Amino acid sequence: MTSILKTFVLMAALTALFLVGGQVLGGEQGMVLAFLIALGMNFFAYWFSDKMALAMSRAQEVSYRQAPDLHNTIASLAMRAGLPKPRVYIIPGQTPNAFATGRNPSHSAIAVTKGLLHMLNREELEGVLAHELAHIKNRDILISSIAAVIAGAISYLASMAQWAMIFGGFRGSDGDEDTSAAGLLGSLIMMIVAPLAAALIQMAISRSREYQADATGARICGRPKALASALNRLEEYNHRLPMQVNPATAQMYIVNPLSGGSIAGMFSTHPPISERIRRLIGM
Repeated sequence: MTSILKTFVLMAALTALFLVGGQVLGGEQGMVLAFLIALGMNFFAYWFSDKMALAMSRAQEVSYRQAPDLHNTIASLAMRAGLPKPRVYIIPGQTPNAFATGRNPSHSAIAVTKGLLHMLNREELEGVLAHELAHIKNRDILISSIAAVIAGAISYLASMAQWAMIFGGFRGSDGDEDTSAAGLLGSLIMMIVAPLAAALIQMAISRSREYQADATGARICGRPKALASALNRLEEYNHRLPMQVNPATAQMYIVNPLSGGSIAGMFSTHPPISERIRRLIGM
């Protein structure tokens, strides 16, 4: 299954989970309320995601005069990708890593660590930058924001159901104890299962978008093996010299600085580096 098709299937599964869970936990009114709350919060995050991510990572915008080679490389790759040139930022720190942010191609930015510029050769650097441009080209921030809205709405539904249970919201209106017990059991199951399932699907969507960014990035730079080599070196350095990052931004980086390779695959926002490398070599 291609990464695009897999993303579509996962988004459909997340939507179905919201509809089914919503009926059990909150009914139609609860579903609408939870969706609106999640939509409002995530819309704010989506609109200001670039400013928040750059501020939390302590990234500083650099001019062409300050980093001409980096600007020229990004401009050349952006032209190949058919994208406007993103703003360019540098993150203090010697651990090599990078991320892209921005609500659309016209309002985008690429941030790289100082370590990335020092430790990779030119072809490997192009591979990493092409991967980040691929996230912009594929609208991955929009996709992840939509997934976050639905997953957030499911979590709100579970919280609403919990409060309803505390205040006796699951008593049968007609005094039918069997009906009331069945509703209570169903709601208990959904309160536990629905948020967990939503989180797992959301992480699976993130992993799918990483695979797609690898493939698109490899086509942009024309060197899949260079990107594979860069990923291998980034993983090695991130194990050796872990980054100190805000957990909220960790999933944005090309190599998750918090994963450390010890988290079970289905609970990770990034696919295993070994599998990403294998697919790139296969290209």
